Amino acid sequence: MTSLSPEIRFYRSGHGPAIVLLHCLGVDHHIWDETSRTLSDNHDLIRYDFPGHGDSEVPNGPYTIEDLSAQLLRALDAANLRKVSVAGISLGGLVAQHFAALHPERTDRLILIDTTARYSDILRGMWAERAATARSKGVTAMAGPLLDIWFTAPFVAKNPPPVRYVRDCFARAAGEGYALACEALASADLRPLVPRITAPTMVVCGTEDIPEFIEAANWLHGSISGSRLEWLSPARHASILEQPESFIALCREFLTV
Repeated sequence: MTSLSPEIRFYRSGHGPAIVLLHCLGVDHHIWDETSRTLSDNHDLIRYDFPGHGDSEVPNGPYTIEDLSAQLLRALDAANLRKVSVAGISLGGLVAQHFAALHPERTDRLILIDTTARYSDILRGMWAERAATARSKGVTAMAGPLLDIWFTAPFVAKNPPPVRYVRDCFARAAGEGYALACEALASADLRPLVPRITAPTMVVCGTEDIPEFIEAANWLHGSISGSRLEWLSPARHASILEQPESFIALCREFLTV
């Protein structure tokens, strides 16, 4: 039995076809602020915080990507949303993959950003280390190395609002909430499910993301029939924050074709 709350607080803006925007580890729904401001003229933008992130309570025990996908389905049912597009970055991308594979009749279009279907054994070990650090020292203790993964060095050096936003999120993050999400990521293996995805799919990745995510982007593109692969440059793991205008342009084209 999952320990996740059955309720999700949706933050909605705009009018039109519904798009659910799923954030990545350590931040919250505000990662999509600029995307939402721009796309809300033609779409119903739906955002929320994953367990232990933002305004959501820290779960009282472990959970899985499958649990997060099921939680989303329940929330959509409660909101009487029968079919939505789903966009997810990193952690959110895994939830999006699982949802689209299991619920093709509920998925209009799919956007997968800087994500993977399964982490390598080396990175699975890294998740265990991060979880331990988050519990013992807090997420902010890892802020420097994490920012170097999320953004290119020149972007971090300029310290623009997106970098400050992520740094502030890390400072506020609940250590246990972050750790439980790390463990959910470490245990995930969606490779058998991904070929079942039938929704029109766009895979997006920063050109300077770590090699594992570059490889994953190519794998997802090759494993999802009819998908398209797009690159944001220069950008690392938080590509939608480093290249927001390019990302939004891609979304506008993909969502209206």
